[in-house]
Amino acid sequence: MKYEQWLYVWLENYIKPSAKVRTHKAYRYVADKRIIPKIGDYDLDELSPIVLQGFITELTMCGNVKTRGGLSASTINLIITVMQNSLKTAYITGNAKKYFADKIKRPKLKQSDVSCFTVDEQKRIEQAVNKDKRNKMKGVILCLYTGLRIGELLALEWADVDFTSGIITVNKTCLDEKESDGKTCVVCEPKTESSKRLIPIPKQLLRLLKELKKSKKSRYVVSENGQNVTIRSYQRSFSLLLKRLDIPHKGFHSLRHTFATRALECGMDVKTLSEILGHKSAALTLNRYVHSCLKHKSEMMNKLGKLYSL
Repeated sequence: MKYEQWLYVWLENYIKPSAKVRTHKAYRYVADKRIIPKIGDYDLDELSPIVLQGFITELTMCGNVKTRGGLSASTINLIITVMQNSLKTAYITGNAKKYFADKIKRPKLKQSDVSCFTVDEQKRIEQAVNKDKRNKMKGVILCLYTGLRIGELLALEWADVDFTSGIITVNKTCLDEKESDGKTCVVCEPKTESSKRLIPIPKQLLRLLKELKKSKKSRYVVSENGQNVTIRSYQRSFSLLLKRLDIPHKGFHSLRHTFATRALECGMDVKTLSEILGHKSAALTLNRYVHSCLKHKSEMMNKLGKLYSL
């Protein structure tokens, strides 16, 4: 059996029905666009560690069709995951004589730099959002004070906001999906189980949400003309806001980094912050925001140092 044929069999029959929509879409895209054009014509038993590793090496060096450069480590790791899972199933079901995809060397993921807004920039953003007549822009403040990811923000419904207990329940996210008439926002399961979480709402933010709900025209907290907003559209609105304020461009995810940095500066412990952000472990949070922690620790040490008298 050709690997191309087996990939489609595997995608249709051997991925658990409970698997997330985004997982199915990502696996299908990788199979169609990355794997099949290069090695799909091989018979399952023609594949070897040399063939697979050579394929991965090629992707690392020149796999990006647009830039002609290498693909990112995260993309390559996803491709390897699809190959390993599909070929292991082929071996278990007797469609392949051997399994050796576990010998593929994975590229190491580099920790991306944490980029956040300064206190002054944050204040200017908040002031601009509060003056903005578009209620949808209030989601920016929500992210600055809860650490929500953009997909989680745009999937958030009023039913997920408990005004009595002051709790936001994060149990879904959203993705942009292409359709014939443009893009639409598709709500789906969060990326990981740890992403499902409860976030206490600051009292000041609770008042903002109550005011926002009075004029609600949709079941979504962030909406436009009664409809939920696509990720790309919201990112564009945020970019234009920064441009208008003459603030150097940063991605929307920087709002989440800003929340985490301000939380540490205020003295929030890493364990609590980790749970609010929906990280798998406090170690992940500590590694990502170690510089913010060091700044806070230095300030605390300098306060202690004032006790010393020459």
